[in-house]
Amino acid sequence: MLDQIFDYLDFHFSLEALIVLAILVLLEALLSADNAIALAAIAKGLEDKELERKALNFGLVVAYVLRISLILTATWVQQFWQFELLGAAYLLWLVFQHFTSEETKDEHHHGPRFNSLLQAIPVIAFTDLAFSLDSVTTAIAVSQEKWLVLTGATIGIITLRFMAGLFIRWLDEYENLEDAGYVTVAFVGLRLLLKVVNDNLVPPEWIMITAIFLILGWGFSKRVSTEVPQLEPEKSEVSK
Repeated sequence: MLDQIFDYLDFHFSLEALIVLAILVLLEALLSADNAIALAAIAKGLEDKELERKALNFGLVVAYVLRISLILTATWVQQFWQFELLGAAYLLWLVFQHFTSEETKDEHHHGPRFNSLLQAIPVIAFTDLAFSLDSVTTAIAVSQEKWLVLTGATIGIITLRFMAGLFIRWLDEYENLEDAGYVTVAFVGLRLLLKVVNDNLVPPEWIMITAIFLILGWGFSKRVSTEVPQLEPEKSEVSK
């Protein structure tokens, strides 16, 4: 009889763990859209498809190690507002660098440019870490079980790699998508800054998610023109 009761309790504990894990994965997916487009835009700074793929792969491996380290030390990190201030400053610097870059007739604003793979990898890793300062806090609030949060982070980093790969392709297809991505990065940076100034000023997650998806909707609203300009027919010479 006792064995049946323990089996029943274990089933419900496992079911609860699965539900919490599903919530964490969903949060990771929802909060990773802006992160993914930022990483994709950074990787495009290599201007080589093969190097872009490698930068995302290696950059996210380093980002995963940093993210796990952040989760394991989250209780300690949350005691120091300086970490959030540095994360906010870094993200807002990326946004400033993007929108102050030179814009020409053939090229919109762009993110940082790199001469090698080794230059891009740390930028990708630290950008993900800055985003994680916000998402890890949310994850810890959902569950105090570290193994659940770690599992959610693992699935989240895999999802992030997949989404960033899609965004790299879409950045070539939609004219406003990169600008939209950096606007959402600004939102995350400002959110971190508000947490430093006064936690009560921080907008709830649903407002952030709604704003991000509205901005991304604008980003997907206009495709890059692929029309080839037609040459005017040469005027035939008038015979004498």
